Amino acid sequence: MERTSTVDLTKPAPEGPLLVNRRQMAHSLDGGLAARARIGLVVLSSDHTVEYEFHRIAQRLPGVAVYGARIRNSPKITPESLAAMEGLIAQTADLILPGMPLDAVGYGCTSASMVIGEERVSELIRQVRPGVPASNPVTAARAAFAALGMTRVALLTPYIDEINQRMRRYFEGCGIGVPVMGSFNEEDDNDAARISLSSIRDAALELGREDSVDGVFVSCTSLRLVEVVQEIEGRLGKPVTSSNHALIWHSLRLAGVSDALPEYGKLFQTAAA
Repeated sequence: MERTSTVDLTKPAPEGPLLVNRRQMAHSLDGGLAARARIGLVVLSSDHTVEYEFHRIAQRLPGVAVYGARIRNSPKITPESLAAMEGLIAQTADLILPGMPLDAVGYGCTSASMVIGEERVSELIRQVRPGVPASNPVTAARAAFAALGMTRVALLTPYIDEINQRMRRYFEGCGIGVPVMGSFNEEDDNDAARISLSSIRDAALELGREDSVDGVFVSCTSLRLVEVVQEIEGRLGKPVTSSNHALIWHSLRLAGVSDALPEYGKLFQTAAA
């Protein structure tokens, strides 16, 4: 039988001399892990991917660190479940390193940013982080399209058709043509996160080969892209980005980090427009 032991902290200190007890050791403070930039990230409680892709890129940038807080959401992706996050965004952003300045804050949900509204999402973040630049995957995608000269995109998503059509109307209302769409039609975020990289790569290549588009946008922070973006672009000869890929780039640029990272595609070799 396994034995456990506990220490009674209410008992007096053990007898015998304390040989060293230096209560104020000499020390200095440096910039910490985020000497260059400290980026906050509001992450869906159901998200498997966005933190991984953020950290994968940030680790190539010494002095840049990403700090996240999770927002409660339903893994079932519907307009109703997306809208329900509106009242939780500010309080979640407020959990990120209280008392420490941030250089940028991102909200990690594409479809909710569309349903709630890009400006409303930024407004909610600024309520608790006044003066800090804010982004989300929709705002970041539009900035990426402008930087890359993309005006007609192939849209690849995991969403149900109601959300796909709504997203298409949203982008076209912003002046971005969406003549080509494809969906994995996964309603559950936990399943969307398990769509294989090879499936995403093959679907992006199939849609991106259409002559009517000048680039590909992979929507949803649950879908992976950064590991294969350079390969896809090389095979297509067209720029490719995703919710996470664009949000990471935009957050870095907002935070004043302009390093070129060619291994992550054309976008990471450009400045914000």
